[in-house]
Amino acid sequence: MIKKEILIGFLVGLLANTLGLILATILLGSHDDFETALRNASAQGFLGKLVSLGAILNLLAFFIFIRKKQDYRARGVLLATVVIAIATFIIKYL
Repeated sequence: MIKKEILIGFLVGLLANTLGLILATILLGSHDDFETALRNASAQGFLGKLVSLGAILNLLAFFIFIRKKQDYRARGVLLATVVIAIATFIIKYL
């Protein structure tokens, strides 16, 4: 039961980060399509910053789960945030 709750939180965290990345790309990017905007961001070296901006929605999901007393789901969101931070670090420095 606990693992299921953490997995749900992890999936919500990944989804929130993906949605945040899309929103950040739309709001801050040029009027190119999403794929082109990501390629340009990677080429110009600010893809990590876009992913970090996308993680802001994880804060919203985290605090919603905390407010509803769903601590294990909040842990899953936190785990997703850490995984995304490590992936961003690897992408930036490799």
